Amino acid sequence: MSWADRAMFSALARRLPHALRRHRLVTPGTLLTWHRRLLRWKWRQPPGRSGRPPLPDEIVALILRLAEENPTWGYVRIQGELRRLGHRVAAATVRRVLRRSGLPPAPQRASQQTWRTFLRMQAHTLLACDFMHVDTVFLKRLYVFFVMEIKTRRVHVLGITAHPTGEWVAQLARNLLMDLGDRAERFRFLIRDRDAKFTAAFDAVFTGNDTTVIPTPPQSPRSNAFAERWIRTARAECTNRLLITGERHLRTVLSEYAEHYNTGRAHRSLNLRAPDDDPNVIALPTAAVRRRRVLGGLLNEYHATTIRPPRRPQESPSSAA
Repeated sequence: MSWADRAMFSALARRLPHALRRHRLVTPGTLLTWHRRLLRWKWRQPPGRSGRPPLPDEIVALILRLAEENPTWGYVRIQGELRRLGHRVAAATVRRVLRRSGLPPAPQRASQQTWRTFLRMQAHTLLACDFMHVDTVFLKRLYVFFVMEIKTRRVHVLGITAHPTGEWVAQLARNLLMDLGDRAERFRFLIRDRDAKFTAAFDAVFTGNDTTVIPTPPQSPRSNAFAERWIRTARAECTNRLLITGERHLRTVLSEYAEHYNTGRAHRSLNLRAPDDDPNVIALPTAAVRRRRVLGGLLNEYHATTIRPPRRPQESPSSAA
């Protein structure tokens, strides 16, 4: 039946003769359902005017951002932060937005913390150390000992030798703590592998600084992924592209490369900044860009310079007169 037929049956249901009512093709319940639908259709408001206006997409994105960046915040806490930012949103609206996006409430959301987030929060207290070997042009193997600050990715090349020993490594650890000075108190953990050169004397140096030494599991280089990644980067960008003649040559090369790595190389993990860059300084575009050659042109650094306007020639007293 069409809606016109249903409307006619609904309107004439009580006016039909008693004999015809016995032969109706629908039940009374069906007639009542049709009648309720007609009432809803009659009193339905025009589209676009029903209920409260929809929440803008910008506010929805802001609610999701606050919930993801602050897993311990509840609905009312997010509502308060939105009010401080100039947006008046009800806590029920916040709950509805989070449920629609599949985000659980605050206690469950806080318990679903990922390893990436956990390590990122702990990074400012972490150090990682490892050995890197380089073969010279005379087939002599040299060992490089370095330490990385995980938070800033700053690398310290501490020493290079052909015969590393436990006493030598322990002395380099003492030198590192002296170079760090007051900053050494920030680091609570040191990640190292199970190399035999890391002796009890080496661990005692950091234990005296209240730094816990964490050995990685056997045959698991990924447990010290930051140090392993620097070895790959240093080889790809530096040592594999040069012929190293000896220990003195390697020390000069790695010292210059470490300076470039810390001051002039962009890092994806640091929002494309160098470890020594100030994150609060925004570089302004300039017209003049100068190149600085590193390692004889093996690497390049670019620096913005300001262009000074040419000086106007000063007029002589006679011409001015």
